[in-house]
Amino acid sequence: MFTPKIPPPDTAPTPATSLVQPLTGITHAPACTCHHTPAAAPAPAPAAPLSRPAVQLTPGSLLVAAAGGTAMVLVVGTVLVSMLLATAITAASVAICAVVLRSLLNRPNNR
Repeated sequence: MFTPKIPPPDTAPTPATSLVQPLTGITHAPACTCHHTPAAAPAPAPAAPLSRPAVQLTPGSLLVAAAGGTAMVLVVGTVLVSMLLATAITAASVAICAVVLRSLLNRPNNR
């Protein structure tokens, strides 16, 4: 029941043989079948400027952009201040614990 199931020796692959057959007889066509001599390339024509749509900022979109920027600054500032406050509270707690432990260890007979 707990013995591994090993395939019979006639179906198991041997280390000398591979399960993947090599590819033979595959030939690729050449990239260019024309036989010409390269001529001098003509001078490139000046490229036409790309026409990109101009960004139109209306007073409403400027107001939305300013409000979004202000909101982002306020959110990032709130997160940073809360992280600083958490660090300060942790440092104060560790300092109080250190003072209490020092007083307990320095004067064990004064309890």
